[in-house]
Amino acid sequence: MSASIAYFVTGTDTEIGKTLVSSTLLYALTQQGLRAAGMKPVAAGAELRDGALHNEDADLLAAASSVALPTELTTPYLLREPAAPHIAAAQEGVAIDLRHIHACYDRIAAAADAVVVEGVGGFRVPLSDSCDTADLAQQLALPVILVVGLRLGCLNHALLTAEAIAARGLKLAGWVGNVVDLEMRYGMDNLEALAARLPAPSLGCIPRMAAASPSAAADHLDFSSLPGWPQGRPVCPVSN
Repeated sequence: MSASIAYFVTGTDTEIGKTLVSSTLLYALTQQGLRAAGMKPVAAGAELRDGALHNEDADLLAAASSVALPTELTTPYLLREPAAPHIAAAQEGVAIDLRHIHACYDRIAAAADAVVVEGVGGFRVPLSDSCDTADLAQQLALPVILVVGLRLGCLNHALLTAEAIAARGLKLAGWVGNVVDLEMRYGMDNLEALAARLPAPSLGCIPRMAAASPSAAADHLDFSSLPGWPQGRPVCPVSN
C-alpha cells in the first residue's frame, strides 16, 4: 500500500512559513483520522542535542505527524552548516542523491495514509551542482502547495514561482498567504492580486500570531479544495 494523499510544500523564499503550513496540513490530515507523515528531505543548520542531530523544522514536522518514523527516512540529509544545501553538503562531503530521497519517500508512503513533503528554501534552491529543489519536486511528481510570504515583492516572487512550477509539468494545487511583514501596506490588495493571477485556489491567509501553532493556523485555512482531500469529513474552517 502507498499513501493515497501527498503534497509538496514550497515557498516564495526561505523563512516564510513553509514549516507552519506543512505542520498545519499534517494536523488537519490527522484530524481527519488519517495516518499522516511529514518529510523534510534536506535540512541545513542541524545542531547536536542529546547525542543526535536535530533541525527545528524537521522536529516540528515530526511533532505534527501521527506516524512515528526514523529521522533517516524523514530527513535523509540532515546537515550542520546553516547555509544553502549544496554549500552545506559540500562542507560535509555529502552528495545529495534524489534517488535516495525518492526511495525514502516511497518507504514513508508505504507506512502512512498521507505524506507532506516540505522543500527547502524557495523552489529553485540548489541541492548539488546538478540538481535543485525543483528537480526533487519533479521527481516526486506531487501536487504543489505554494506558501507566499506577504511582504513587499511577494507578487513577483509568487508569480515567478508559479511559472517555474508549471514549467516542470507540476500542478499548483493551492496557495497560502502568510503575513511575515506587519508593516506591509495594502496587504488585502496584494492578496486580491494573487487570487486573480495565480492559477490555483487560495487556501487562506495566516495572520501574524503571538504563538503560532498548527492548531491555531488551521483556523485560518481550508484545505478541502486540494486534490485527494477526503470528502465528507470535517475540514479546517476558514476564519471570518
